[in-house]
Amino acid sequence: MSRNALYHAFSLVRILLYPLALLYGAVVWLRNRLYKSGFFSSVSFSVPVIVVGNLSVGGTGKTPHVEYLIRLLKDHYRVATMSRGYKRHTQGFLLADENTNALRIGDEPMQYHLAFPEIAVSVAEERMTGIPALLQKRPDVEVVLLDDAFQHRSVKPGMAILITDYAKPFYEDYILPYGTLRESRKAYERAHLIIVSKCPPNLSAAAAEAMRQKINPLPHQQVLFSTIQYGETYDLFSGNPVSLNGKNALVVAGIAKPVPLEAYVASLAQNTHLLSYPDHHYFVSKDLDEIESTLRGWDIPEKIIVTTQKDAARLLLHRERLAHDGWQIAVLPIRVQFLFDDAAIFDEKILSYVAAEVAENRALFGLSAPSPEAPSPDYYP
Repeated sequence: MSRNALYHAFSLVRILLYPLALLYGAVVWLRNRLYKSGFFSSVSFSVPVIVVGNLSVGGTGKTPHVEYLIRLLKDHYRVATMSRGYKRHTQGFLLADENTNALRIGDEPMQYHLAFPEIAVSVAEERMTGIPALLQKRPDVEVVLLDDAFQHRSVKPGMAILITDYAKPFYEDYILPYGTLRESRKAYERAHLIIVSKCPPNLSAAAAEAMRQKINPLPHQQVLFSTIQYGETYDLFSGNPVSLNGKNALVVAGIAKPVPLEAYVASLAQNTHLLSYPDHHYFVSKDLDEIESTLRGWDIPEKIIVTTQKDAARLLLHRERLAHDGWQIAVLPIRVQFLFDDAAIFDEKILSYVAAEVAENRALFGLSAPSPEAPSPDYYP
């Protein structure tokens, strides 16, 4: 079938899906309307709650933004994360401990747990009941970060951060199944901060301003821009730095968009080969056999496996076999870097909000004042 024929077939399928999108959109609109009118209630909590989410399905870069928040807050406050735990093999509320693995809490929460063992990492399908369960087990928690919970209207956050992909911003998208939006574009109005993620590192101020105008933020909103920055590769088992210089990298990735990852590894390694799996894929024995046979069949010296932190959380379920086979596995971390002066703006908004809330709670319960390293409280609408 020609490319032109494929395009017309795809267009026809989208047109056939349009009535379903109208129906789905009507249901979501009614739900949001019932929350806005007060028919459905949203619960507030005594601790500051920050929601990170998006309007679309698929990866917009929520995880590295949550990790940015953790790094920003963890030296000043006792931080907890709460996620749904996508594709985990358990149900209900769970708090990560030394026996936790990705099957129990999901790959992204496991990534947080491995990277930040000092914070409380939890999962719960229902955040409204999950937060009280978390605070009962960890009453010392001062800040809760809700991962992928922008549509979880039963909890009223003090700060809502909406992330949209530079390559596919929400204002150019359509509601499911005609497009990839979980709810209408108008839902962006609930956000306090809107982050355009995965921007080109050299994005011009004029291009950013053009996007800002298209987003059309409300008076209480600010639009910020971030890009992806790769960190230094490290050994999966020892955690020691690993250089890819002069090596041949087998890139193993179970993420939504692996091509940029392979392109970056190719800029460091001698040669690359990509083995791509579905997003959030849990590796099984046949996958490990495929990886091993690919390595053995690649007639080239100095071979190394390179994977993401999210994939590493799932690969560690096979720690014994991986260690026995003697594969060298390098993990490539991903971090967020804000563009322009947006890091200072973002940090100030988050820290001021949290400082004000924590100070109020400590005064209410007669506790000591906030740490002197924390910024002074400032009102945030």
